[in-house]
Amino acid sequence: MADVSREHNSSPMPGVVRNPDPALDVAHEHHHNHLHHGAHSHPEHLDEKVTYTKGTTANEPGVIPPQDPNDDMLHRLGHPERKDVDIEKAGGGYYETEHGSLEKDSNANGIAEEADPKRHKVSGFYRRYRLYVHIVIGMFFTGWWIASVVEHRHDKNWVIPFLLWLAIMLRLIFLHVPITIISRPMHFVWNHTATPIVQMIPEKMRTYVGAAVAVAAILVGSFASKESADNTRTNRAVSLFGLAVFLFCFWATSRNRKKIVWHTVIVGMLTQFIIALFVLRTQAGYDIFNFISTLARELLGFARDGVSFLTTPNIAAQTYFFFSVIPAIIFFVAFVQLLYYWGVLQWFIGKFAVFFFWSMRVSGAEAVVAAASPFIGQGESAMLIRPFVAHLTQAELHQVMTSGFATIAGSVLVAYIGMGINPQALISSCVMSIPASLAISKLRYPEEEETLTAGRVVIPDDEEHKAANSLHAFANGAWLGLKIAGMIITTLLCIIALLNLVDGLLTWWGRYINLDGEYDLTLELILGYVCYPIAFLLGVPRNSRELLLVGRLIGVKVIANEFVAFSNLQTLPEYATLSPRARLIATYAVCGFGNIGSLGTQIGVLSQISPGRSGDVSRLAVSALISGVISTLTSASIAGLVVTDQAQFFSPPTTSS
Repeated sequence: MADVSREHNSSPMPGVVRNPDPALDVAHEHHHNHLHHGAHSHPEHLDEKVTYTKGTTANEPGVIPPQDPNDDMLHRLGHPERKDVDIEKAGGGYYETEHGSLEKDSNANGIAEEADPKRHKVSGFYRRYRLYVHIVIGMFFTGWWIASVVEHRHDKNWVIPFLLWLAIMLRLIFLHVPITIISRPMHFVWNHTATPIVQMIPEKMRTYVGAAVAVAAILVGSFASKESADNTRTNRAVSLFGLAVFLFCFWATSRNRKKIVWHTVIVGMLTQFIIALFVLRTQAGYDIFNFISTLARELLGFARDGVSFLTTPNIAAQTYFFFSVIPAIIFFVAFVQLLYYWGVLQWFIGKFAVFFFWSMRVSGAEAVVAAASPFIGQGESAMLIRPFVAHLTQAELHQVMTSGFATIAGSVLVAYIGMGINPQALISSCVMSIPASLAISKLRYPEEEETLTAGRVVIPDDEEHKAANSLHAFANGAWLGLKIAGMIITTLLCIIALLNLVDGLLTWWGRYINLDGEYDLTLELILGYVCYPIAFLLGVPRNSRELLLVGRLIGVKVIANEFVAFSNLQTLPEYATLSPRARLIATYAVCGFGNIGSLGTQIGVLSQISPGRSGDVSRLAVSALISGVISTLTSASIAGLVVTDQAQFFSPPTTSS
């Protein structure tokens, strides 16, 4: 043993002590090909200087160390012959030749790099004259707004053009002026008004005071308005009681009642109520959401033009599901992908996420997914935080799935509008379900761990699937829309066939025990009685027939999906005589992805993003499904609380072939 140690410690050079461990011997180093960086970034080519990469997103700082002005490397990279070359912005792959010039390494990263398609003359001109381009755009829209007000001040609504002009001008201004000129005064006012008032309240009493304020606001907002039609104060009281029952049940079944952050629950329910008040009680809110729904309806017309070109105008005018709804879905998904490539969708999602992150004290990942779910759907919203999925806490995973179950995606929103469902109710339900899903999920599964995105909102860049240009993004969206439309068609075909098979077996079995006649024994009938109490708690008029019909819709939505439920609401003759209040509440109650089929979708998407979390996802899925369904039902309860003119939101059913 001593001989072995002596052999390892011996050195051919005097005065040099050799490492006793053979694995650490320099002579035994393993040399490999350059898999993650260009060959010329190896230390032997850069005088043993290390080459670093930048951060992957604008929100993430790079790992480039502070530069030393005396570093010889910087002097060599700052050669006057190559002032226009920025190694960092070029993304690496440059090396210095023997003559001191920079050349592109065609073998960097193992592949030949493709030129950035955005770097062309138009983008260069825009970057150079950016200020003047924005001034011209601002002048154009200002002139349009002034002309619209002058010409149509008596016959058209001025609110929508003004809001559009204001949004465009603010966006242009804040491209050049820091938003702190507004945020700092807002913070100053907040810190000198609301903050001192809150600090005057003892810390232990703040939650109780906040709850009292929220309850008072809901009571006043619900019962102060006059009664109308079947929206009596008694009916509103039933809806309020149902909302309280939902919250109590989730508190009673909470995973850890001591860890519940009541601030999130209180603010979430209050925000949901305020959104409902704005949409269902104010003319401005109704006009804004009516304008949004009008735009969504017009998308159907544009898709119909494409169908007319591929077939005939007569076929395009038909109300068949295949020719009226499916093309609109394909076009809308392609359009969304185009907006995503331009960065418009991320901007809106980011603003929504920042608001919920600030107001409800949730993590950044939860805020992003909750804000994105009504726009791009349950699977795609989870893709926005793909780098963080592996590191999400159990409560965050529960929230991510709950947000997906609580609302519907924009890709199917136009489909439901095309079926004749009231668009204002659909759109407002999607927005109301964002804070509701956050509140209900945190009530059922409160946070017990330290979250990775507790102090920031980050939407990582998806460089792997990034399109080359707008045309590429639109084509990818069309292909994605085709896959979504195909999935919807096949799912509807199989589910409707399966439901009728089950109904046939139940009817055959029931006739032998005299369960036939006006009401055959069917799955819908069973679900109607099971969900009968839920329909009552939502505030549906206390009529046994309407309670049963609305209960059947809720049950079909959970067992099958919302497509089947909406189709029954619009086409079956027994639903044609529903009262406006029952129809409105049913529309809100069904507007969500909370069904057994979506359960498989959520598990599949999240397990594919992070295979290591598939066990956690499967364990949390059922609880998240129930939370998502109840989140949607709370929107229906609040709609029953605040709506005063149901006829305004009533859309008579359309007959489809």
